[in-house]
Amino acid sequence: MLIAIFRQFFLLGCMSFGGPAAHLGYFKRHFVDTLNWLTNTRYAQLISLSQALPGPGSSQVSFAIGVERAGVLGGIAAFIGFTLPSFLIMLLLAISAHQFDTVYFAIIAGLKLFAVVIVADATLSMAKSFCTSAALKLLAVLSTLALILFPLLGTQIAILITAAAVGAIWPLLKLNPEPAQQSKSKSNINWLALGLFTLLLVLSFIPLTTELALFAPFYQAGAMVFGGGHVVLPVLQASVPTLSSDQFLSAYASAQAVPGPMFTIATYLGAQLSTEQPLFGAIVATVLIFMPGFLLILAFQKSWLNLANKPRFASVIAALNASVVGFLAAALYSPIWTSAVHNFWHIALVIAAFAWLRLKKPPIWWLLILFITTGLAQYYWAL
Repeated sequence: MLIAIFRQFFLLGCMSFGGPAAHLGYFKRHFVDTLNWLTNTRYAQLISLSQALPGPGSSQVSFAIGVERAGVLGGIAAFIGFTLPSFLIMLLLAISAHQFDTVYFAIIAGLKLFAVVIVADATLSMAKSFCTSAALKLLAVLSTLALILFPLLGTQIAILITAAAVGAIWPLLKLNPEPAQQSKSKSNINWLALGLFTLLLVLSFIPLTTELALFAPFYQAGAMVFGGGHVVLPVLQASVPTLSSDQFLSAYASAQAVPGPMFTIATYLGAQLSTEQPLFGAIVATVLIFMPGFLLILAFQKSWLNLANKPRFASVIAALNASVVGFLAAALYSPIWTSAVHNFWHIALVIAAFAWLRLKKPPIWWLLILFITTGLAQYYWAL
């Protein structure tokens, strides 16, 4: 089971371009639609949980899927599998003075178009599943518009708080009364995981040794940053003054160009911090930045899913799910569409591929090959 989990997430880690929104699209199509590892409802609950907690959202969802399948070891197998391709590439970039040639970035350009199609498909599918009333549709639309007009971390947090409040005050779902056995069940929190999260956070502010002080900002960033990899850059830049602006920008650009989670920016920075032992630095920084988000998932996953069976709380989750649809729609526009689509031919290709995917449902690998070929064709046509 663990090998199977590692293998599935490793394959996705090799092809998951496009950032967190695209990753959620890949996960839904692979684990919900194809493998049937979990239902649409359960998947939406995991997304809602990840959105409500600090840390790398898509990686938290991958970890939670692994936990659903095989417990904590399943979550670790999912994390290693999904993160390993990006980790290895970022480590190579950090320790090597050589840069990939333009052919590589031509392939990346094609894969960005691929991400547009995947995220558009996921957004439409989730909208149909979770925007089932006029109120939920309105929440999704307002969430989308707010994030497009004000693409700030504060906007994202405000949307989540507002959606949760709306769901708590106005019942957005008509559910049957809970069975007696369900109403008696307790929504247990994993206090061990929550306690470990808190202890490590407190220790991170105590400079016990030079090495701990050097790498503590990675844990702090993972514990306190909402919004994913784009937000973590300025936080780390302010808390790790020993690295230059050029190093941070190189790390950020590399994280944008490779598949997998953007939080592997820590891999690059950790290797740069420990030039004598770059592998050690990369591993420590990567583990520390992901760990708080995973501990919080372990702390609240069971409680969250049990609470989801309660009508009022289910209404809150429905509102959060509608907001998540808005997040995906806003991310589809920016940065995914704006960074990938640059001319009429790009628009035509994306529309054609999207229609092909929705109507004929071809294997994802066919689309992947199509867009890689497109990127290469653009490069050689320009020569």
